[in-house]
Amino acid sequence: MADSFGHRPRGPARMLKATQWSLQGLQAAWLHESSFRLEVVLFVILAPLGAWLGADGVERALLVGSLLLVLCVELLNSAIETVIERYGPEHHVLAGRAKDMGSAAVLLVMFNVLLCWALILLPRLF
Repeated sequence: MADSFGHRPRGPARMLKATQWSLQGLQAAWLHESSFRLEVVLFVILAPLGAWLGADGVERALLVGSLLLVLCVELLNSAIETVIERYGPEHHVLAGRAKDMGSAAVLLVMFNVLLCWALILLPRLF
């Protein structure tokens, strides 16, 4: 629910409304996206582990933040897919390309999780 050139009032009431829209988005993702649910479950398991295994604040931020980034990109990917589905289920090459690119973005941030966790934790094992 974007502003149109700042004509809407700013302040606590507007921030509360924006928070409500964000929570609705999280609820919609939870209800309609199985990938998001799986990634949330993994976040709930791995985030405390990352916070515990991180030696300092930077390592903790990288371990937990990389997981949080997966959720963010999954939300964006789901938004792209939802908009495409809004226009109909028939196949269109550009719609397929957009969905594939969104999926690729999720894959890349998952590789980022593996890279961060490996670079931080593997040297401790060897």
